[in-house]
Amino acid sequence: MKTARRAQMRKRHYSRMHKAGGLNLVSLMDIFTILVFFLMVNSSDVKVMQNNADVPLPTSTAQQEAVENLTVQVSGRSVLVQGRQVATVEGISAADTRIAGLSEELAYRRSRWSEIPEQGLEITIMAARDTDYRLLRRIMQTCVDEQFRHVRLAVEAEVSNG
Repeated sequence: MKTARRAQMRKRHYSRMHKAGGLNLVSLMDIFTILVFFLMVNSSDVKVMQNNADVPLPTSTAQQEAVENLTVQVSGRSVLVQGRQVATVEGISAADTRIAGLSEELAYRRSRWSEIPEQGLEITIMAARDTDYRLLRRIMQTCVDEQFRHVRLAVEAEVSNG
């Protein structure tokens, strides 16, 4: 009887030790959790301004990264705020120093702020390198008049072949 029990114990022990291994999901889930946290933390480091192919930006040698904020874009014959057309270049009078549609849109955007910083709100202007300076000056003046005094001009980073 003891030998039969001993044989049964050896068989159970042998079958446990030589059983085909299963997939350990705990360590796999740990790896995926770490990967998700890594991607969430590092996804905010990328600052990319959306640019259409029809706006060839001037190049710059500045090393400072772009800051995402409200964007005014001169695209073809249109003036856009965050991709929404607010004025046309033909509709801008030569005598006006301000652009009416742009001014209205910026006033609306400014009204959504509870408190305006002393230095003014930030805005980025994207215009092609061959944009008429008088138009660019009117856009900047309209921005400044509507409390968007921290004006940036979007440029393309210079590609170094080093």
